[in-house]
Amino acid sequence: MKTQSIQYFLIPIFLLLLSPIVRAQESSKSLFNDNWQFIKGDHSFNDITDSNITWNQVNVPHDWSINEEFNPDLASGTGFLPGGIGWYKKEFELENFSKEKKYAIYFDGIYKNSEVWINGEYLGKHPNGFIPFQYDLTPYLKENNNIILVKANHSDFADSRYYTGSGIYRNVYLKEQNKIHFSQWGVFFSTPEISQNKAIGKVEIELENHSEDDAKLSIEAVLRNEKDSIINQTRSALVARPQRENYLDLALEIDNPNLWSPETPNLYHLEVSIKEGDKTLETWTENVGIRSFEFTANEGFFLNGKNTLIKGVCIHHDAGALGAAVPEAVWRKRLETLKELGANAIRMSHYPHQDYLYDLADELGFLVQDEAFDEWEYHKNKWIEGWNVGTPGNEGLYNDFQKWAVKDLQAMVRRSRNHPSIFMWSIGNEIDYPNDPYSHPVLDEGRNPQIYGKGYQEDNPPVSHLAKLSNELVHAVKMYDKTRPVTAALAGVTMSNETNYPSNLDIVGYNYQEYRYKEDHEKYPERVIYGSENGDALNAWLAVKENDYISSQFLWTAFDFIGEAREWPSRSSGAGIIDLAGKPKPDFYFRKSLWNNEPMAYIGVTDSEKNVHRRTNIEESWTGDDGETKWVTAYANTDEVELFLNGESLGKKEVAYKNDKMIAWEIPFEKGELLIKAYNKNEKVAEHQLTTPGSVAELHIEKSKKAVYKEGDKEIIHVDILLTDDTGNRIVNDDREVSITIDGPAVLLGLESGDLSSHENYQAKKRKTYKGQLRGYIQTSGEKGDIKISINSPGLSEKVVTY
Repeated sequence: MKTQSIQYFLIPIFLLLLSPIVRAQESSKSLFNDNWQFIKGDHSFNDITDSNITWNQVNVPHDWSINEEFNPDLASGTGFLPGGIGWYKKEFELENFSKEKKYAIYFDGIYKNSEVWINGEYLGKHPNGFIPFQYDLTPYLKENNNIILVKANHSDFADSRYYTGSGIYRNVYLKEQNKIHFSQWGVFFSTPEISQNKAIGKVEIELENHSEDDAKLSIEAVLRNEKDSIINQTRSALVARPQRENYLDLALEIDNPNLWSPETPNLYHLEVSIKEGDKTLETWTENVGIRSFEFTANEGFFLNGKNTLIKGVCIHHDAGALGAAVPEAVWRKRLETLKELGANAIRMSHYPHQDYLYDLADELGFLVQDEAFDEWEYHKNKWIEGWNVGTPGNEGLYNDFQKWAVKDLQAMVRRSRNHPSIFMWSIGNEIDYPNDPYSHPVLDEGRNPQIYGKGYQEDNPPVSHLAKLSNELVHAVKMYDKTRPVTAALAGVTMSNETNYPSNLDIVGYNYQEYRYKEDHEKYPERVIYGSENGDALNAWLAVKENDYISSQFLWTAFDFIGEAREWPSRSSGAGIIDLAGKPKPDFYFRKSLWNNEPMAYIGVTDSEKNVHRRTNIEESWTGDDGETKWVTAYANTDEVELFLNGESLGKKEVAYKNDKMIAWEIPFEKGELLIKAYNKNEKVAEHQLTTPGSVAELHIEKSKKAVYKEGDKEIIHVDILLTDDTGNRIVNDDREVSITIDGPAVLLGLESGDLSSHENYQAKKRKTYKGQLRGYIQTSGEKGDIKISINSPGLSEKVVTY
């Protein structure tokens, strides 16, 4: 029997700085990303080791699919981009190589079916491309001329409902350790007791002794605040037995703790050291946070004792032109945009994401749902011709579920359980999607809307399977973390309610089923229900705001993403409120008016009243023919808004949204200035203006204080290009081709316009703007020297930017 209140205490984070931004846990762990070689093709191992083969020089993370051409003969689900087979090679020497040390290679993710060799010796295979793993290199290493080979087999490219990328598309680390060292993910920090005046930090340690004898050790834990002052420290003796794992728990008392939350993401600095006499064998360093939270069946979610609405968004791991190999700095800027929105939570749909994303969530202040799988023992439909069009494919990771699911799930948990941002583990997304593949006779009853299919399909697998499988997965999580609830995102609650699947979960996510909230809350009064995936309709948010027992909305989605596309020529999903380039779309500002308390106002223009109330085809431009009927809408979070056209007031309106009725003015078009003013208690607190532009006159480079982001010894420069008239007004209906050349120690990573149907090659140094804008991503090499960026478009003056 579930209790009505589920309380959890925690929490930490995983954040050793190898450089100002790159992080690792152990002192023995360093990035291993540079100077790899790559070749694509189904080569044999003997061919790959042939000295005559021609390799291409690359650094990882590297996604080979994003470098290829879009092709209508491929799969809409994965963005009409190819998969294939790729090989990577890295030759390296080890400084201070010692046979008294242990060496390992750690991959944060390789998509997919990766196989790894060191000096010709086979290390193993890992099918799931989203899961981190490592191999012991020690028995096979030489002091000089070591060669690592990696094969990634993504030949079944239509294997997903969304873009995955291909290859070593996440960070790689080399570990150099003493024979006595921390186990992989072998430090777990939690806070089982928290009050306003005191918290108890529990540090659970696993370490390995690969020597032949007992080792008399001392384990020391030190906790510092953000000013690097020691808050507390403790030490304990341990006799480490040989050839086995050894365990120890330590406790740290924290007076007057500074609690972590999205508003105040306070972090402490934890160091755990293994010492043998006066010698430090290894140090584990990470930032940790302290906070408590509670889910209740009747009153929702409480963070640090405060009732909190979860304003969440779902994300995929790609970023347009960069594919799945996205630099951390790019995601930092994207998350900053989400903070501007007013979001306080992220759902990592539908797989574990890049390691650094969790660090950023801790630092910037986002609650995180981490999610393991999109399918379990059976395949889901993978659309080839377009979403819900034609005959779907059935490739996918389900083939390896029986053997790998528990190991992969536990790897997800152990890797990320020290992050204060994570507040729930999801074991699956829409596994119970009706008739895709599971079915149940309740689908014939017609009591509730169905998402997919035509009633009960007796030849499909029975939904009863999900009860047994979910029970096993929940227990697999709790073996390594009991401080957070285990959940899943349910799509077919009507079916799942006929099983023990929901009752196996601590909290139950409902995808697009706001209509079931009231009925199920009454029928299952002890069930904690939350919105795990939701559309952007106003009533989906009101279902959270107006029902105390519903704590959250996770909007689908924050960003447009490659894949899950409609029919060709579309090759990406436009579900986001932010486009592929990370630029807000009009609906971003509608959501901001709901989620952000900072006074704001926004004008949108469209051609029909229906578009206004459905919030479709809204444009950020005041253009048209004289006298043409236009509909103007406003998004604001104030008491009233007033519209002006060329200085003349067109009237005030109360800021009150209804499900099918937004704020609107019907007016004839007239060139000039359209202005909205927003008022609280008759005082103007915000405004937004649109001006009719002239013809394209120049390339405008949008300056931003946060255009340049440090990433280790390199930088990522965001270059935002707008087409404007001669007075700086953006032009959205006359797109032009733009080219970029770079002189100096930097390279162009990609150009992104946000156009969902553009088939331009992402590796080209030119691209057409979309709605008058384009974003360029430039990465510096870390070498000294000026960087000159020249931006050109036919018929327009060249713009030069120097960094």
